[in-house]
Amino acid sequence: MDEVPDGLRELLLFRHAKSAWDDPSLPDHDRGLAPRGVEAAKRMGRELAARGLVPDLVLCSTALRARRTLELALRAFDPAPPVRELRSLYLAPPSRLLDIVRRQPQSVRRLMLVGHDPGMHTLATSLTGSGPTEQLASLAAKFPTGACLHLGFDAGAWDEVVVGGGRLLAFIRPRDLQ
Repeated sequence: MDEVPDGLRELLLFRHAKSAWDDPSLPDHDRGLAPRGVEAAKRMGRELAARGLVPDLVLCSTALRARRTLELALRAFDPAPPVRELRSLYLAPPSRLLDIVRRQPQSVRRLMLVGHDPGMHTLATSLTGSGPTEQLASLAAKFPTGACLHLGFDAGAWDEVVVGGGRLLAFIRPRDLQ
């Protein structure tokens, strides 16, 4: 993993883990995690904590599967970072996600968004301008459930984050941690 110099911005885009489809009567917003998703969220939390990727702030979709993914992942962090749940992250298009990122205070150096596809994948690919070729190809192909993208930006403030301005520092997928 590349180091990000002090003063730069880091963005973690964390897609919720595999959701459960066992109750078709549940509204989409209320779907939880499949057993595979529970295990993936725990593994991802341990990996993020082991890499020292503790966010200064986490913004999480209000959907149950996103909240549960975050809850399980944060068990690996001590202390856990502050979390704000935002309904506006639920199935948000990339333009809304980017607007949310750009509105964060300068005091937040490392920000995590926990959300959904297709918005997360589209935002991830549009923000990423450079990085290791193999990881760029993996990201372009798919942003799987439970995956987390770590981007670094040469920006003094979040409102300076631009399309193509991110450097891919890590693309962590649950299947790579088994």
